[in-house]
Amino acid sequence: MYVGEWHRGKTMGKGRFSWPSGATYEGEFKSGYMDGMGTYTGSNGDTYKGQWIMNLKHGNGVKNFANGDWYEGEWRRGLQEGQGRYQWKNGNHYVGEWKNGEICGKGTFVWTNGNRFEGYWEDGLPKGHGSFKWVDGSFYVGNWSKDPSEQNGTYYPPESSPEANLEWDPQDVYNVDLCDCKICPGEKVSILPSQKKLAVWRSTKSGDGAKPRRVSVDGRVSVGIEKPMDRMRIWDGDESSDFVSRTPIEERDSEDDMLGLHNDDVIPRGVPRIPLKVPRKAKRQGETICKGHKNYELMLNLQLGIRHSVGRPAPAASLDLKSSAFDPKEKVWTKFPPEGSKYTPPHQSCEFKWKDYCPLVFRTLRKLFNVDPADYMISICGNDALRELSSPGKSGSFFYLTNDDRYMIKTIKKAEVKVLLRMLSAYYNHFRAFENTLVTKFYGLHCVKLTGTIQKKVRFIIMGNLFRSDYTIHRRFDLKGSSLGRTTDKPETEIDETTILKDLDLNFLFRLQKSWFQEFCRQIDRDCEFLEQERIMDYSLLVGLHFREISSAGDLIPSGTQSPTGDSEGDGIPRLSRADMDQLLLDPSRWASIKLGLNMPARVEKTIRRNDCEFQLIGEPTGEYYDVVMFFGIIDILQDYDISKKLEHVYKSIQYDPTSISAVDPRQYSKRFRDFIFNIFTDDT
Repeated sequence: MYVGEWHRGKTMGKGRFSWPSGATYEGEFKSGYMDGMGTYTGSNGDTYKGQWIMNLKHGNGVKNFANGDWYEGEWRRGLQEGQGRYQWKNGNHYVGEWKNGEICGKGTFVWTNGNRFEGYWEDGLPKGHGSFKWVDGSFYVGNWSKDPSEQNGTYYPPESSPEANLEWDPQDVYNVDLCDCKICPGEKVSILPSQKKLAVWRSTKSGDGAKPRRVSVDGRVSVGIEKPMDRMRIWDGDESSDFVSRTPIEERDSEDDMLGLHNDDVIPRGVPRIPLKVPRKAKRQGETICKGHKNYELMLNLQLGIRHSVGRPAPAASLDLKSSAFDPKEKVWTKFPPEGSKYTPPHQSCEFKWKDYCPLVFRTLRKLFNVDPADYMISICGNDALRELSSPGKSGSFFYLTNDDRYMIKTIKKAEVKVLLRMLSAYYNHFRAFENTLVTKFYGLHCVKLTGTIQKKVRFIIMGNLFRSDYTIHRRFDLKGSSLGRTTDKPETEIDETTILKDLDLNFLFRLQKSWFQEFCRQIDRDCEFLEQERIMDYSLLVGLHFREISSAGDLIPSGTQSPTGDSEGDGIPRLSRADMDQLLLDPSRWASIKLGLNMPARVEKTIRRNDCEFQLIGEPTGEYYDVVMFFGIIDILQDYDISKKLEHVYKSIQYDPTSISAVDPRQYSKRFRDFIFNIFTDDT
């Protein structure tokens, strides 16, 4: 039951929602979700009072568990994250950092007997540097680990009793002291307020006198199953006409009127909406490199080299690397003769040399990115061949995709290699500091040198593929914030879902949920500051959109309306409907698939440019919204402001407006880029 304020058919404002189980939520709602300040009381006796976003605890809040435990502190996506205090019913308590609902980071654990541990934690247990202190003044300082072989430290007895605690074993903390201190799991909510819909009466089209079927508040049809096209609405109107045939758009508009969802400010009545079409489907990107292809041997060399680099035995890498690991001279050459050697297998290609740049750094980066070495090797070096994209980029680089679309391999110039090696230490530290960074992930930097008469060197970088997803990416944009030359050179008839559109092709504003938008702004600032410090310019924000609602005719369906046929874009393609999103929210562990810039539910607002403005970067908003899943990240970060870019800036500034060209000073580029991005992204209020 819901009692409270409404807006356009959705719970909005203050209200109270109660479940049949006895659980209740009283507080603020937004667009059908528990959102704002509110208090939830579970059927098992748990209570939470604090901030919510989209049905999840997010912000500051206090939770009292039915067993007597309580937590006060920061929450993120339904789990404890940030600074917080957890107190067990027996009086023990922990104050410090949390991550994903577990004690993780720096914190202090205090037992009721006065003993305390101060130090670092991981997965709810002491891990790393820390100290254990007794009430008598004695203490133990060292490196902590549940693995006894990694545990080491020094015990300092109290002056009053040198023999005290000599029999104590640091492993007792794991096996005895902490064994009863478990974090209480939260109650699972069976169904969320946003899953409840207003009841809508429908009847069958056959006119055989069958009783109208009613869609339940849970979205289920009460009796039997009927196809959406077999439904017709009973409308109030002229008595001589019980059934009125309507077009799909008219039917949607009438339903919106009945539910109070129609926005009169968007499109005036009587003016037909011109639906946006889903982009033309494209074949799978790339040409498979098989025997006879001009780059077949290069692909074999690359796969042999990767297999050798990744499979080479190496000690377990610590995330704390010495400065020598980042030295540009830190590289390993390996010779690959066709007959094989002590370290390399025989192969069918010509003889070549393989170079690994800063191998320890990239091995550690792969660990930081949670890349399994075996999976990495299988993706690039498995039985499936790589695919070469049909045409090289503007830079002259060639791109190759792995068969599973997980990784992209790009050939790069010597100057770009120098830029990456120069900034590698700062790049590594940036990723360690900000796990949500939008900067391109690099997994390896290598070089193949063909021996013999050719003596050709091919340098390449291995990157993550931003658009690797089960969702179809319908629209792709490469955005810089400049206008000169920033349109696609393809005619409309040749544009498909793989076409990369540019700034002047953009016809949407991107609306993120408030907390995501705030995190997005913070991260864009951090990333741009990092790139500016490294004298990098000419980078882009690559954006991909998957439209959730598509009619069978190929029209994009605006938010708040339903497909007249109820069909999705195709069988087997996942589509994140509101119900799907609610199920996602019910299980916070599934949020691992949604990160900043990856699989993000959002909305886009259609824009229209004025005809009298040739280079209008951002169009006028129309109020027409579409539900999407978004992907975005910062790419092309290996161009520094060298002499060639300075000359390009001078030359183009004579011919064009200096503010419209891409080649500008890194500081100016960063400011223009951020100003543009913060104008096309906004929070979805």
